[in-house]
Amino acid sequence: MLSFGSDELWPSLLNIGIALVVITLIVAVVVWNSRRRGSRTVALDAALTLSGWWILLGILSAVTYIIKAFTVDWAELDGQTYVSIDWPANLPCSEFGDSATTMLTCGSEPLTEFTIGNASLGLRLLAAAAQLGTLALTTMPAVILAVICFQTLRGRVFSQAVTRALIGGAVAVLILGVATDLLGGIAATTGLREVFPKDSEWYPSAYQLTVTPLPFGAALALVALAAVFRQGTRLEQDRARLQRETERLQKDTEGLV
Repeated sequence: MLSFGSDELWPSLLNIGIALVVITLIVAVVVWNSRRRGSRTVALDAALTLSGWWILLGILSAVTYIIKAFTVDWAELDGQTYVSIDWPANLPCSEFGDSATTMLTCGSEPLTEFTIGNASLGLRLLAAAAQLGTLALTTMPAVILAVICFQTLRGRVFSQAVTRALIGGAVAVLILGVATDLLGGIAATTGLREVFPKDSEWYPSAYQLTVTPLPFGAALALVALAAVFRQGTRLEQDRARLQRETERLQKDTEGLV
């Protein structure tokens, strides 16, 4: 995710533009290198290279999360909780939205992203598990893409390996998606309960757990794509069998002549 902030709009847009240009230059270098080598599969080469870098960065990030869980005394949490924070008293807003001028309606925001210092090892491990789940979920597309590109470059686009990768990816996306949604809320609420005593007004009374439909939709899409590749595999097998039968008939005919 690319994120930049500034007092004005244009500096932020400029920073985003620079980041996109850098990414474009990286892709251009990969494409140029493939063409220089005379490759006829430039797009596949670029996709395989970029997905490999994506996976490598994911592995490095995972190692960082694990090391951090055992070496620091704080935990970064990101999840829905039942604890809400009222807007600052000095923020101009209308209590019931009935102001005569354009004005904010007063409200509150749930406490979702925060850091807890002197956190216990259990809480740090729980926070790391939530971060690792999110990381694995966002890295899964790169893994599937790498398998498809690798098999295609080998001339085996319709192979069992691709089908298995898509089915395995669908299962992984479903499990990781649900686990990520749950772990974020569990870790956040557990962290607040570790900080505040039960008689505190900030003590969360319950766990607010939410599961989005996105993992189910993504898993269904991957299963459908796997069905397409499986059908392609069957067609390739039928074509190969037909070719073998044709060659055998030709040999038999030549023998008779």
